[in-house]
Amino acid sequence: MKAIKKEDIDQGVFDLYDDYAHNRVSRRLFLDKLSTYAVGGLTVSSLLGFVSPDYIKKIQIKQEDPRLTSTFIEYNSEKGGGIIKGLLSRPVDAKEKLPGIIVVHENRGLNPHIEDVGRRAGLAGFISLAPDALTPLGGYPGTDDEGRELQRKRDRNEMLEDFIAAFEYLKKHPECNGSVGVVGFCFGGWISNMMAVKVPTLKAAVPFYGGQPKEDIDKINAPLLLHFGALDKRVNAGWPDYEIALKANSKEYEAHFYKDANHGFHNDTTPRYDREDAELAWKRTIAFFKEKLS
Repeated sequence: MKAIKKEDIDQGVFDLYDDYAHNRVSRRLFLDKLSTYAVGGLTVSSLLGFVSPDYIKKIQIKQEDPRLTSTFIEYNSEKGGGIIKGLLSRPVDAKEKLPGIIVVHENRGLNPHIEDVGRRAGLAGFISLAPDALTPLGGYPGTDDEGRELQRKRDRNEMLEDFIAAFEYLKKHPECNGSVGVVGFCFGGWISNMMAVKVPTLKAAVPFYGGQPKEDIDKINAPLLLHFGALDKRVNAGWPDYEIALKANSKEYEAHFYKDANHGFHNDTTPRYDREDAELAWKRTIAFFKEKLS
């Protein structure tokens, strides 16, 4: 069978997958609707395979990379889920204490892709902590479908407390200089925005296509770097009001909209990935953290 190319896929397929990935349609309805795009030699099976994540081939920084010390740790989230597992990564050759980055997963737990992003942050010269908010339910179960179902069983405000506790843990870590920021994707983008509201000592926040807080914008102290896919109508709908509130409260922020990019464009394990935009957004993110966490 001829390989499917991204440019051959109708935008409706990506929009439909976004609905499915965010629990707005059931798997059965997702497959039913996907069948309407199975034309011109495409099948539902081939389309499903095309949009599904590929964690085996897409990992950029492997767990055993010799340039990193990358180990799983546990910390206590008293206001959240109790004992939480997270991946702690930092360069092996670090001579001084490092600034820290909390890496927040999407709505499916700490999957291999977000572990990879945590290691990328470590390799960039930071000590990073990527928690798994599914720890109280046994942790990331091995597939994103199961991960989404598990995450739906947790209260998102309790999960927010888990990531705030991660911030406190990392800030006090003996190899961290106490200057800590957060980066998150989708659900993690919302967490990043909310941590900016809830954590007065947060030094920087980078939400990737994340939902926006509705109140207490005046409490934000951290500078924000916000990344949006221009085709992501769902998340982008909340941006105008958020920007008005940020301006009204004289908050420091920088927002980038990436043309022709979908929600999830930074995730290189799915076809929503846009390499040029993802690499630019990550370059901007690391430069931002190096400036704000110094």
